Amino acid sequence: MEQHITYIGLDVHKDTIAVAVAGKREEVREYGKIANTSDALKTLTAKLSRAATELRFCYEAGPCGYGIQRQLTAAGHGCVVVAPSLIPRKPGDRIKTDRRDAINLAKLHRAGELTPVWVPDQAHEAIRDLVRARLAAVRTLRQARQQLSGFLLRHGHHYNRPAWTLMHRRWLAGLRFEHAVHHLVLEDCITAVEAATVRRDRLEAHIEAVLPDWSLAPVVRALQALRGLALVGAATLAAELGDITRFTKPRQLMAYLGLVPSEHSSGGTRRQGGITKTGNGAARRMLIEAAWSYRFPARISREQLLRQEGLTRSIRDTAWKAQERLCRRYRKLARAGKPPTVVTVAIARELAGFVWAIARQAQPTGA
Repeated sequence: MEQHITYIGLDVHKDTIAVAVAGKREEVREYGKIANTSDALKTLTAKLSRAATELRFCYEAGPCGYGIQRQLTAAGHGCVVVAPSLIPRKPGDRIKTDRRDAINLAKLHRAGELTPVWVPDQAHEAIRDLVRARLAAVRTLRQARQQLSGFLLRHGHHYNRPAWTLMHRRWLAGLRFEHAVHHLVLEDCITAVEAATVRRDRLEAHIEAVLPDWSLAPVVRALQALRGLALVGAATLAAELGDITRFTKPRQLMAYLGLVPSEHSSGGTRRQGGITKTGNGAARRMLIEAAWSYRFPARISREQLLRQEGLTRSIRDTAWKAQERLCRRYRKLARAGKPPTVVTVAIARELAGFVWAIARQAQPTGA
């Protein structure tokens, strides 16, 4: 007996879900709209199961998260969350509605033209939310510092030494303004900087506290063997990349991070541009920050040596091989006259390959 498969496209919004249904050979049809609740989804699957032996759902990744995917998967149905940027679209199509989006998803899902994203489990998603909260705190701190520096610059005060130290704080306390209101503004800006600093430090302490109970804790410890990746950097990479084994080779990881050059070639002409900047921006930014440390000569510092204690010999050898190669590569590109930003991105691209190699060695089976 032939298995009857029904493909269902879901256009998910905060309150409603537009549904379209496509049989194996039937025309795609609109099913209608349902409420975005677990009970409404349960009713929908019960009705559709009467006419099909297998249901395969799909919807775009978005702000509503993975709750729908987890509910449908737990109920025994297939469900994929697809990457919105990789959905094929007709260049001349200028009409976009919920109904059309759902029909298009069902049609493309049946044709096998959709690219699914990796769906983390709830424990992994919780760690990733914590890491992203820390990144948001860093952005808030940077904005608060810029506002304070801009206020001082407008009034002719400039600190000519490294800022945000204890000496800098004492210098701020000694500033004098002509109007008393400016002292109120200064204290408010200082308070904002100090509050953002406390928030960042508190979140970093939380990350360090929850890591031992995480399934990817061995990967985080192993990644810290690399130069430029301390606890927060390694935890961010592990949280954002997730299951590293899904990348079969390092070039796939580099492309996922958007660190490969864009290209527009035709015929005998080959043109390459800047990096694509697709995929996960947080992980890409962390790698680029780590790549700056390779402008110094290769050596194992005391902090790095402490981070490598307890790691296997193969991981430590890979980390040293990365440092030798990337420091040499940095000097070579710099001598060739490449801009520092271009050199750093090139180093970050190769560093992604070593991250892939170390994570594959350290990641526990089934994580």
